[in-house]
Amino acid sequence: MKISVCIDAVYAGKDITAAIDDVMANGLDTIEFWGWEDKDIQKLAQYQKEKGFRVAAFCTKFISLTDPLLRGDYVKGLEETLEIAERLNCRCLITQTGADTGKDREIQKKSLIEGLKACAPILEKKGVTLVVEPLNLRVDHQGYFLSGSDEAAEILKEVGSPNVKMLFDIYHQQITEGDLIRRIRKYLPCIGHFHAAGNPGRHELYQSEINYPYVFQAIENEAYEGYMGLEYFPEDAPEAGLVYAKKVSGWKE
Repeated sequence: MKISVCIDAVYAGKDITAAIDDVMANGLDTIEFWGWEDKDIQKLAQYQKEKGFRVAAFCTKFISLTDPLLRGDYVKGLEETLEIAERLNCRCLITQTGADTGKDREIQKKSLIEGLKACAPILEKKGVTLVVEPLNLRVDHQGYFLSGSDEAAEILKEVGSPNVKMLFDIYHQQITEGDLIRRIRKYLPCIGHFHAAGNPGRHELYQSEINYPYVFQAIENEAYEGYMGLEYFPEDAPEAGLVYAKKVSGWKE
């Protein structure tokens, strides 16, 4: 399994180049991050050339897809993000859906689907995958629109593009719905990226009710070829969590 380290979470508040150095010192070569607008992209791209690390994924601009009036802004933001992705040789972008506007849920879902459909030809032309992320509403993201993998899969089926998939965050889905392995097996064809964190607390994978060795092995058995993004807030030194993740994922140097 390929591992990516979310530096905005695991190394929150740390200089980006220092975080990358630490990731690589621990035998890993791939990072991801949240937004790009607060990053010095020129500096990051130059550092990538010097060090040779990969960028597995990062987020599009945070513009709602549930409001059709913002669709033009969202598409423009995606196009800007794709330019950054090209500079960093990144083939996967993460999108949130936006907040629940309070309107009829089916109307919001229609807006979301139509927005993703508008993005699909752009993504297909660039050869980049956009992954839509359900988030839990009970602990971390009250008011967000999309929380369940079942509904996410229905939306992706309607969109009908191989370049629009799901980000299955194991932490969020444990809180929202559980039954992790059954759902992962069912939806793996439309999963383009994973996130992992311990629950409760969103800390290291070894501080968790989730049996990560078993979950990772199940994913490995399904021949998943994408990345497992480590997106947690460590309580211990970052090295401890990275060493454990490598061990339970079967990472090979």
